[in-house]
Amino acid sequence: MQTKLKETAARLQKNLNAAILGKEDAIELVAAAFLCGGHVLLDDVPGTGKTTLARSLAASVGEESSRIQFTPDLLPSDVTGLRWYNQKTQDFSFRRGPVFTGILLADEINRGTPRVQSALLECMAERQVTIDGESYPLRDTFFVIATQNPVETAGTYPLPEAQLDRFLICLRPGRPSKADERRILYGEHRHSTEQVCDGQDVLAAREEIGQIRVSEPIVSYLLSIAEATRQDNGIQLGLSTRGLLGLQQCARALAGIRGRDFVIPEDVQTAAAAVIPHRLLLRSGALQPLEARREAVQRILGSVPVPTEQC
Repeated sequence: MQTKLKETAARLQKNLNAAILGKEDAIELVAAAFLCGGHVLLDDVPGTGKTTLARSLAASVGEESSRIQFTPDLLPSDVTGLRWYNQKTQDFSFRRGPVFTGILLADEINRGTPRVQSALLECMAERQVTIDGESYPLRDTFFVIATQNPVETAGTYPLPEAQLDRFLICLRPGRPSKADERRILYGEHRHSTEQVCDGQDVLAAREEIGQIRVSEPIVSYLLSIAEATRQDNGIQLGLSTRGLLGLQQCARALAGIRGRDFVIPEDVQTAAAAVIPHRLLLRSGALQPLEARREAVQRILGSVPVPTEQC
């Protein structure tokens, strides 16, 4: 039993659920992605709690956090930092950018130019920054939670597939229900979030996730899902190998959060709904709405036989 993982996740989810009402499923997936070292893209309309969720997560872990408001005039050095000539020391010094933090909120990431978006690629994939041929490591717990508005296209730059592939999951939490909005109006949500774990708890949980067992039937199930996305007539670009590894890791994290030390098909299906859609490229034309990609994933999950052998 992965006790440390389950305890850390339970405290984290309880804290976030007090700040963001009515989003238990989304919060479970955010906790899974965070604890297994992935990154999260929140693709939703304004005013649905995306920024509040990111800030509450940083406060819950007690990690140092930074926020970048992406705009068309932002430069890559505004993200990663730059080397500058220090006249006092007569030498070049490195001024660290906001990525040198624990949790980075990349707000409205699709308003940054492709050049700026690409500055995050190395940070997210390798947890390091390379400036003028010299590499600078980021924290082991470095985590990006980015937001974008899917209905506003003026002054935006769609994230390319290579950038999207760096996000473990993409969520659209949606608006709260009428009952939850009533609770919000009555002030039942928590305005400030207390710290419930730290970086060491996160690293310990991540180590336990790596020990969660994935049986041969589940491995075959994962491979069949990936192959189905690549052979589907309505899909031009299927799940990448990086995405397949992310799907397995997210399913492991969900299994541990749910109190098991082995993965079952339900873990894979929950993870697939958040891990796969944003990585797909449909054949339907220039517009690639997230809902259409989600429908394609659900169609594939319905067509791939679910393993029934004991996991």
